[in-house]
Amino acid sequence: MLKSLLARLRAAPKPVFEDPKPEASFAVIGDIHGRLDLLQALLEKLPGDVPVICVGDYIDRGPASVETLRFLKDRPEITCLKGNHEDMLVSFVTSPEEKGPRWIRNGGLQTLADLGIRGLSEMTRGMKLREARNTFVNEVGEELIDWVRELPLIRWSGNIAVLHAGADPAVPIEDNPARTLIWGHPDFMTTPRQDGWWIAHGHTIVDEAVVADGRISLDTGAYATGRLTAAVITPDGIELVST
Repeated sequence: MLKSLLARLRAAPKPVFEDPKPEASFAVIGDIHGRLDLLQALLEKLPGDVPVICVGDYIDRGPASVETLRFLKDRPEITCLKGNHEDMLVSFVTSPEEKGPRWIRNGGLQTLADLGIRGLSEMTRGMKLREARNTFVNEVGEELIDWVRELPLIRWSGNIAVLHAGADPAVPIEDNPARTLIWGHPDFMTTPRQDGWWIAHGHTIVDEAVVADGRISLDTGAYATGRLTAAVITPDGIELVST
């Protein structure tokens, strides 16, 4: 069995990636996580004539999650995709007692604290989560929650797909389930695609933005590092811009 596996690995052709070639220039911004200050600073650094796509994870961990959502919702010229933290927020609103603990453990406490909702911990269960959900919905409003719920998962341009977390490299990108696009796939960061598609994404923190092996990795841990990164992707190449 081991010999068979090694033979298959040796036989797999090394993928050849053409340069990323968008249909038109655009910019992609990595995970923001409540750092509205960094987002505003980064937008000032980007060319004013290119569309902007944000890859998701606008909330949690940083100090201004709700403000970040409101800022982005009020700017329809910015395309916002859904990340796994938005997915957890929507699940919390829908089923607080069942889904709330996961969100709480992964930065939801900070987002609730934005609105003065305190007295919770990672051990909170039951009715207190339902009460927190009710307060949260009353404070932010159904319109903002619906906006988050309806965020798209993917955008395409030329030979580039923009999404939050990743895709199964063995499956056509469009055939990946929503959960994989939002939460990632265990082979995404280690196995290059064989079909020549580039994927611009966030979700997995990297020390520096990376453009290699079909991946444009843009999550530089803004909430902790103070460095929010964008890729300005043009037919002539890619420029990385950071705060």
